[in-house]
Amino acid sequence: MKKHLPAPVLLFFLTYSAFFISACSSPVAEPDVEEEEAFSSKQLPHEWMYAQRAYPNNHIDQTAINEAYRITQKARNDAQFRSGEWELAGPTNVGGRITDIALHPTNQDIIYVGTSVGGLFRSTDGGEDWTAVFEDEGGMSIGNIAIAPSNPDILYIGSGEANGSAVSGAFFGDGVYKSTDGGDSWSFIGLENTQHIGRIVVDPQNPDRVYVAAAGVLYGKNEERGLYRTLDGGENWQKILYVSDSTSCIDVVVNPNNASIVYAATWERIRRPWGRSYGGKTSRIYRSFDGGNNWEKLTNGLPPDNDESGRIGLAISPSEPNVLYASYTKNVITNEFNGVYKSVDAGTTWSRVDQTDIGWVYSSFGWFFGNIRVHPQNSDDVSLLGVYLIRSLNGGKVWQDATFNMHVDFHALEFHPQNPSFLVAGNDGGVYVSHNGGFDWQHIKGIANNLIYNCEIDHLQPERIYAGFQDQGTQRTLTGAADDFQKILGGDGFRIIVDPTDNNYIYAETQYGRLYRSTNGGNNFSCIFCSPGEFPNLRSNWNTPIAMHPSDPTVIYYGAQMLFKGTNRGNNFAPISGDLTDGLHPSGSLSYGTITTIALAPSTPFTIYVGTDDGNVHVTHDGGNSWDNISHTLPDRYVTSIAVHPFDKKTAYVTLSGYREIDYQPHILKTLNGGENWEDISANLPEIPINDVVVHPSYPNLLFIANDMGVWHSVNGGNTWGIVGNNLPFTVVNDLDLHEEGKFLLAATFGRSMHKYDITELEPVSSADRFSNNASLTIYPNPASVSATVSFVAPATANGTLQVLQINGKIVQTIGNQRFNKGKNEISINVSGLPSGNYLVRLKTENGIATGKLIK
Repeated sequence: MKKHLPAPVLLFFLTYSAFFISACSSPVAEPDVEEEEAFSSKQLPHEWMYAQRAYPNNHIDQTAINEAYRITQKARNDAQFRSGEWELAGPTNVGGRITDIALHPTNQDIIYVGTSVGGLFRSTDGGEDWTAVFEDEGGMSIGNIAIAPSNPDILYIGSGEANGSAVSGAFFGDGVYKSTDGGDSWSFIGLENTQHIGRIVVDPQNPDRVYVAAAGVLYGKNEERGLYRTLDGGENWQKILYVSDSTSCIDVVVNPNNASIVYAATWERIRRPWGRSYGGKTSRIYRSFDGGNNWEKLTNGLPPDNDESGRIGLAISPSEPNVLYASYTKNVITNEFNGVYKSVDAGTTWSRVDQTDIGWVYSSFGWFFGNIRVHPQNSDDVSLLGVYLIRSLNGGKVWQDATFNMHVDFHALEFHPQNPSFLVAGNDGGVYVSHNGGFDWQHIKGIANNLIYNCEIDHLQPERIYAGFQDQGTQRTLTGAADDFQKILGGDGFRIIVDPTDNNYIYAETQYGRLYRSTNGGNNFSCIFCSPGEFPNLRSNWNTPIAMHPSDPTVIYYGAQMLFKGTNRGNNFAPISGDLTDGLHPSGSLSYGTITTIALAPSTPFTIYVGTDDGNVHVTHDGGNSWDNISHTLPDRYVTSIAVHPFDKKTAYVTLSGYREIDYQPHILKTLNGGENWEDISANLPEIPINDVVVHPSYPNLLFIANDMGVWHSVNGGNTWGIVGNNLPFTVVNDLDLHEEGKFLLAATFGRSMHKYDITELEPVSSADRFSNNASLTIYPNPASVSATVSFVAPATANGTLQVLQINGKIVQTIGNQRFNKGKNEISINVSGLPSGNYLVRLKTENGIATGKLIK
């Protein structure tokens, strides 16, 4: 039967076909994309986000995350009537990583966009305005979105990006969620241990029959991977395809005319912080004719089972369901492109169809991609999503770059089923819309989902805000407007320092510590630490720390495995320490065994503290001539930040990443004597990684910390903590900066851009505390030799647990399953068997957490 294309589609087809004429007679060349846009950090094996949180036991505790979420939610609820609100600082004009897109089947104005670590956004006006519609319910990492075609008010979300990156391994999902009102509200419907979801497909005729491709844990193995099915809208689930505890189900498609015909792709993959194996013999395609009850492995014409077989992507033609496409990769490290295969008989036989050289489409990290899409009305029009977007109009034979003016690293592409000239694409640079079939694209603004490592406020002109972005370089706003950010340095962006005395001098980094300097306010940059010369074996962290001398801005410090001092504004660097880490990692990786944080005492710059990714903290009091290791009594965890008291060089704070294994795990500790002794001041903070600590320069008892779910503050030097604001999304906050005169705090999030907070209400420091606001316990006698009494006033009757802990977090005594009455409570604890020293007493109830210090 002859098919007639709608006029807009036909016009584009003819125009686009002309674009392909030269490619039909000669191989297509790798596209020439501007270097700073084309460069993708996934070519490099960085594990920064995961390593921070999993060191030293290569494990992130899901239970700890769930408990931290509960504590944070309660703290925010408690603060909602007495705390200010965060203001979005932006950017809104610089898009971040998009993992999936879903289009309403009948209303072209309704678009849903899933992000890597920022939740779900919805537009109801074709992309002009956006609202976050999934940010408090659960995991902020979105793997896939599916709309029920027969009832588009029903949506399913699979949390946890499945693209195999270190970021997705650090911020995994917690199962599947469902909405019955177009995304206004959500309910959890199960599969909480699947962690990463590759695809969700809903039966076109039955919104209760849903297939979920679960990738499972990235760093390790688990049984909760495979293909799942529900027949009752998520009330019950069956695992209908399972290969092994190391084999993911990464993709699934169904026949649009008969959802009992199902195709699934599996992917054998395991990642470790120092390497990965992303391939194996169980990377295959399967087919079922009975809705998943029985399966057959498809082989005829496809690559045979192979130890090098990597990620596979699937697509089925909506207009001709017997036509399927599959993209293949090979090599367990790189997953490089290994062909596009096509079937015209519903998967019974296959043939490789690509005839032009498109081996560059996945570069050397095909595990980050894997999506292939077919035009809804033309089975020969197929698009492959990789570093670039490429497209074929003749069934996969000849391909042409269709990236045009877009950013790189594509993960999503959707044609509107009723108007295929309307396309929406998503990549690491955000969302793009085309109204002419993909020939021209418009970058969509208004989605604040950037992944930001570090932020900086210009001290002299605080409306100027700087940030280092994943995949988007170093950017800034000169006006302070959220939609007015511009890139000033390429690559991935990290630490930034703006000279507080002369803002013509700006220091900024790209990955692994390539340090640049501008002498003209950011108009141009030159590299000042890129070729270390006589130090060829330097180990530099993915996010390499730098610091400026507090009283001499011409001196810059740089941390590798040793600390460097750069004089004359970084023109001359020389080491001022030996190796301050535990040495080269057994794997040989040069991105481990590195300095992670540098802190100079404002009162005397000869005192410098440094922390490392393998749990070391060192201090020098003579400018680097001699160093002392002061971490012997600290937990063995990744050191994220150190801050020094503004007036006392021996008072310092250290923050740690990582999750507990068995015992309580402190995440912020304080020393009053230069590191000879440390005390845990985590108090009532949730037991999750802390990424930064800031001490107010005029009110040193006012502390701020950034953790994986928000920002907290203490008004009493760390005895108790309260959440800052009540509207910051539950996402990772990597970095904080404080502008004292402007009285605002800037928070850089990894998934929801930057936010700022007016701290006027916190100055001067108030001493008012209530137990419901996480107050401290009263302990007497203190010091105690035989017994002590713990006294507190509870706001309500509740069950709880009282624990006595060593400073390193080890639990030495537990009084559990106690019922505490509303009002005053007193509990006696026996301390006669404890060695002399300092201890933390910690009370946990459903009403909150209270803490106190005990001296024996």
